[in-house]
Amino acid sequence: MEARRVLVLGGARSGKSAYAQRLAEAGTAERVYLATGSAIDEEMAARIARHRLERCGGWFTREEPLELAAALRSEARPGRIVLVDCLTLWLSNCMLAGRQPADETGQLCAVLEELEGPVVLVSNELGSGLVPEGKLGRDFRDAHGRLNQNIGYVCDAVVLITAGLPSLLKPTPALSITLV
Repeated sequence: MEARRVLVLGGARSGKSAYAQRLAEAGTAERVYLATGSAIDEEMAARIARHRLERCGGWFTREEPLELAAALRSEARPGRIVLVDCLTLWLSNCMLAGRQPADETGQLCAVLEELEGPVVLVSNELGSGLVPEGKLGRDFRDAHGRLNQNIGYVCDAVVLITAGLPSLLKPTPALSITLV
């Protein structure tokens, strides 16, 4: 199956980033890694360094914690694949910067629909966990669920990674119910 826009979902340490990277590396020689995380502390700096080492050669890395739509518009083109890792951190950055999640999601979806080059987006699947205790946590979980739904809608394919194994969610096989 060919897809130009792919959303890869999964829980923490599910293997979603590794799967998305393999998918991107199988696609084209020119690759851009669009990182949304920032080295805000030592642990995050070490995590970013580890991710860089895990990527083989041939990647150009661009860090963009907030202006994701603009970065995609400038980096995506035919013959070049862009891997965005990850939407969860990007949404967190947006909310902490006081931006409206619905507006940011709408802008991102609009850009994704007009891109000429292929893109793979990575996002956490948070909806199966516990209800967060605080309002900020609940607001984030709700905004994140809406983000994943909207991005999934504009993507050609959606893959859920569980225990390192992919399950294709979109396109879905046709299902019908037989009335007996």
